[in-house]
Amino acid sequence: MSNVSTLQTRPNIEHWQERVDLAASFRWTVKLNYHEAVANHFSLAVNEDGTQFLMNPNQMHFSRIKASDLLFLDANDPDTLSQPNSPDPTAWGLHGSIHRHVKHARCVMHVHSVFATVLASLADSNLPPIDQNTAIFYNRYVIDENFGGLAFEEEGERCAASLSDPSKKVMIMGNHGVLVLGDDAADTFNRLYYFERAAETYIRALQTGQKLRVLSDEIAEKTAREIEEYPGQAQAHLSELKAILDSEGSDYAS
Repeated sequence: MSNVSTLQTRPNIEHWQERVDLAASFRWTVKLNYHEAVANHFSLAVNEDGTQFLMNPNQMHFSRIKASDLLFLDANDPDTLSQPNSPDPTAWGLHGSIHRHVKHARCVMHVHSVFATVLASLADSNLPPIDQNTAIFYNRYVIDENFGGLAFEEEGERCAASLSDPSKKVMIMGNHGVLVLGDDAADTFNRLYYFERAAETYIRALQTGQKLRVLSDEIAEKTAREIEEYPGQAQAHLSELKAILDSEGSDYAS
């Protein structure tokens, strides 16, 4: 029997491959225990200027999200929250603001994963380069130290204003969690995965009470650049995750 690609099975839904990749990211977020009940949101821009985007439905658990479930939203539509099947207001406030103002934020993933949130809860939320994974983020994140409550419109606009530098692809959201930007679902999920691993390494190192061996600025920057230029890792990562989901009979791509 010949294999039929996912893209061919649902030609009537626009942006199908983007939907499949984002749905796979939701499912793996659950497997890694980065999710939080029916909270947290991922979004993916699908037009040139980034203002039209896909996002998870309101109050739907990540473990059940399918490609066909994803909402198609327009960041410039002021009537979005009054329409049927409208998104979570905090998701609209945060992701809508970012897609409206931050053109390089093609994909946005926000979670309250354990170690990233622990890092965000420290008085000093910096992530020093103490190994290869932490070095990935050397000089490539911003720290938001002005948490203002749930991310409704005003809070979302404030956060978006801190993401103007395209080189800063992670926001450590003080007292809140982490927000990761990327070029597509694969790039963003890969960065989210490695940020949580990096945060875990750092937090566990702190727990030893021993002095940290911190990389020099030169080596940390060199390592970060080498990983950025390493070919195809993010795409291969997501491709393998989708292959595993397919082998398990998951319905994410439906």
